[in-house]
Order: sequence, then C-alpha cells, then structure tokens
Amino acid sequence: MRAEASLDPASLTVRRAAPGDAEALVRLGEAHAAFEGLALPDGREARRRRLELALLQQRVQAWLVCGPQALSLSRAHGYATLTLDFSTLAAEPYAHLDCLYLQPALRGQGWGQVLLQLASGHARAQGCRELQWQTPEWNEAAARFYRRQGAQERIKRRFILALPD
Repeated sequence: MRAEASLDPASLTVRRAAPGDAEALVRLGEAHAAFEGLALPDGREARRRRLELALLQQRVQAWLVCGPQALSLSRAHGYATLTLDFSTLAAEPYAHLDCLYLQPALRGQGWGQVLLQLASGHARAQGCRELQWQTPEWNEAAARFYRRQGAQERIKRRFILALPD
C-alpha cells in the first residue's frame, strides 16, 4: 500500500489492544497469513467475533502499532499477541508469542523490538520465565531479528491436528 510506505515513524505509537480492536487484528492477521502463505479458517466475521471474545476474556493479550488517529482501524500497522501456557517439563508457566507482524514499511525501524519488549514484560509480570514462539523455516530475516534480541533456537517439528466438530 502506498500510504504505508510514507508512514512517519515519529507519528507512530504502540498501545494495548482492546476488544474493539478485533477488526484491526483480523485485518493485520490476514496480511500476516498472506505473508506466510497460510490459509485462514472460517469467515472473517467469525474470526473477528472469536478475537473480540478472547480479548474481552483476557485469554489473549495484544499490542498494536498505530499511526495518527489511533482509533481508526485502518491506522494499525503491526501487532503482537501473547497467550499464557504451562510447561509440564519445567513445571512452570510460560508465555507463547503467537504472532508478531509488522507491515513491510515498518520493518527494520525498531517496532518489532518494542512489541517483543512489551510482550516479554507482560510475561514476566505474569510469573513466566520464558517466552516461546515459532517462525517459518524460510523467514531468515525474522530469525536474524530474534537472534539479535538474544533468543535461542530450539529445532522442533510443528504438528497440527484438526479437531472437527
């Protein structure tokens, strides 16, 4: 998008997402899925309702990188989402960084580090000693970014088992 290429980094802020931001998260999630070549389940409205409920119930925490007029859904340009989980092996809670995505015009400007720091701070405040996530094998730029942040790689295979109704 041309308008995003001319974003002024000084005009951007990061804020915590609220249930009313579900539409912005759906829109950014669609861009994220397209970037990774992933198919999304269900329809857009069903995803929006589920995200809104998850935010309302605080099952997911999210942060948005927003431009001027932050209340406008079209002004969100990046996001990070986090959920809490429990490690049986370590016998302690950990946080799962489900998504961290920035539109191309914002990459390399420090916004990913800001989002990662916010997610890490939230995880620490919840008693977590680890933040875990995955990125596609082909995404070397993301892997370099995460290594620069001090993250260590653990190679595993990811499996997904569909659970039909």
